Amino acid sequence: MSVTWFNQFYKEIADSPLSAWLELLPGQISTWHKEQLHGDFNKWIKLLGKLPQTQPSLINLTDQVEFGREADINEYTQKQIIGLLKQFMPWRKGPFQVHGIHIDTEWRSDWKWDRVQPHIQSLDNRYVLDVGCGSGYHMWRMLGENAKMVVGVDPSQLFLMQFQAMKHFNADPRIHLLPVGVEQLPDKNAFDTVFSMGVFYHRKSPLDFLQQLKNQLRPGGELVLETLVVEGDENTVLMAGERYAQMRNVWFLPSTDALCLWMKRLGFKNVRVVDLAATSIKEQRATQWMDSQSLVDFLDPNDHSKTIEGYPAPLRAVVIAER
Repeated sequence: MSVTWFNQFYKEIADSPLSAWLELLPGQISTWHKEQLHGDFNKWIKLLGKLPQTQPSLINLTDQVEFGREADINEYTQKQIIGLLKQFMPWRKGPFQVHGIHIDTEWRSDWKWDRVQPHIQSLDNRYVLDVGCGSGYHMWRMLGENAKMVVGVDPSQLFLMQFQAMKHFNADPRIHLLPVGVEQLPDKNAFDTVFSMGVFYHRKSPLDFLQQLKNQLRPGGELVLETLVVEGDENTVLMAGERYAQMRNVWFLPSTDALCLWMKRLGFKNVRVVDLAATSIKEQRATQWMDSQSLVDFLDPNDHSKTIEGYPAPLRAVVIAER
């Protein structure tokens, strides 16, 4: 099944600005499939194969991600879908609506999209890349903005399964997720818009990462970067200790002024901060679809302006620039 996913993608890009990827990507995916599969991969594939075939009477990607109505299926089928989709927990990015089933994810990713969307160039007829796309929620919203093609990259194989579970209910050929990192992509300057939301602070070398994003953009293309920041001037950068909000893989949290300076030094143009918002415990929280600890557990119980380690609580900025 998984080979079919990627073969379809290769066919879709053969006559597109991404055609040069065909020189490298099939070999990378083949190596990944032979040598790097998650221990649960084959189990996940079998679960995907059990998802019932349905006929969604509604596809809504404009104000949410919704596939089908509850009335399209019977109660047994609905329970079957719920049971199968819960095998892919934890669901972190969403929410999704599938035939009346509300997949209430840890993150209200729709709130983030509502903060980002008013500030970006139109995605109409554009080639769009989402780096660190997670389960693909924002990709569907990008498709809802009439993008010509949306490509997500994320090495997490569970996220790939969650994406394919959703694509089962809407097999649109314009949207694809690849289980690779941006550092593996050819530098072909092929995309009109590149998104990277919630990834930057996980990178050990932030300037290299910004350059990798730039290398995916055509001249004049737009970068949409969303990341954790701290308050301060252009010299302010927080490098946390072993953990930040209980996350081990957090490296650099610059101020918005510092981040904009870095981007300008790398040659980005028209760099501007378009949104700044503290993450609330209503935006990131435990649910029935992600039932372990979440943000409230990672903040100082007596002072939510600080993390449990004493650092400033999560503050997220959206920065937009052109290549």
